[in-house]
Amino acid sequence: MSLLELIGRADERALAAGALACLDRCLPLLAGTGAEPLRPLWASCENGRDWAIRLAAVRTELEQASVPDGPAALVRAMLGAAPSDFAAQPLREWADACSLVGLRVHGRFDAPDGEAPADEEDLLKAARSGEPAAVGPLVAGELERQVRILEILAETTGTAGSGAGLRKALDLSTEGRRVLRAVMSRRARGRG
Repeated sequence: MSLLELIGRADERALAAGALACLDRCLPLLAGTGAEPLRPLWASCENGRDWAIRLAAVRTELEQASVPDGPAALVRAMLGAAPSDFAAQPLREWADACSLVGLRVHGRFDAPDGEAPADEEDLLKAARSGEPAAVGPLVAGELERQVRILEILAETTGTAGSGAGLRKALDLSTEGRRVLRAVMSRRARGRG
């Protein structure tokens, strides 16, 4: 199933966790964030309990983070766009937008100059639809993580292992965050 199909079929739990995972992987862009600033929201993904309260607290905490450039501003904007209602339609729109931001951010680090390719929209549309697309290795890895997280969550929906599914999603996201942090570090050393 393509990423867009998975987003279209996901329930509230998977949509919230999928969107959070995209933002979580992009956190290295926000200087000064704590180790796990999104952790309270992850705890609400199972059933939406206290989602709006926890979302407000996370937004307040991340407003303190420095936003150095365009991609970081996109990440903060996506957190700002998170719906307070734990309902399928607003969460689906948010998950779709977070998916695109995650892919765009990773694309900036695939490009040697940090600029988006002229055909970025077409490439990302094709990739998210499951069509072959000439994307770079970081975008391909991010796309794979997004698909895998939604698959894991779909497999564990309504089962006794639903908490384990969220844990696996968080683990995949943490791995992706390490990848982006390492790429950012290498790029910074190359400039220095």
